[in-house]
Amino acid sequence: MGYRNKTYVIFDADSDMWAYGYMKGWNKNKNIEFNFHDAHDLNTITNASSEENTKRKLRERFSSAKQAVVLIGESTKNLYRFVRWEIEVCQRLGLPIVAVNLNKMRRYDADLCPPILRDADAVHVSFNARIIKYALDDFCANYSKYQGKGDNWHYKDQVYKDLGL
Repeated sequence: MGYRNKTYVIFDADSDMWAYGYMKGWNKNKNIEFNFHDAHDLNTITNASSEENTKRKLRERFSSAKQAVVLIGESTKNLYRFVRWEIEVCQRLGLPIVAVNLNKMRRYDADLCPPILRDADAVHVSFNARIIKYALDDFCANYSKYQGKGDNWHYKDQVYKDLGL
């Protein structure tokens, strides 16, 4: 297995591409302390690709991923063909998952979160560069402490306050 240093981002490509775009923008902006190695930079997938071909290319991206971010929008919980499959792959690979609520909720959102992430050793945060970076640096780096505990992890309000949020 190759070196794993990438972040695999899962999202509704029809509705939430804007949020993924923000993450890529934060990553490029020298004035924002946010960086990640994007697993999606590895190969190109077109809308014309078959489901089988798309999943093959996504598996290639997973081979270099050390962690995952799930961008949770209005329709994320209803997407099974790719989003649920990608989350299942993350869980099978034992990748730490940062569940990011695009509605800014700081905890597990029972109304919008995909059921597969309920009590699934993921940390739930709001959509903001500082808290996402914090979660990637803290939760993902210390995942062995959380793994197998089956909880909807989140950060206390004091962490957000300390980050200036």
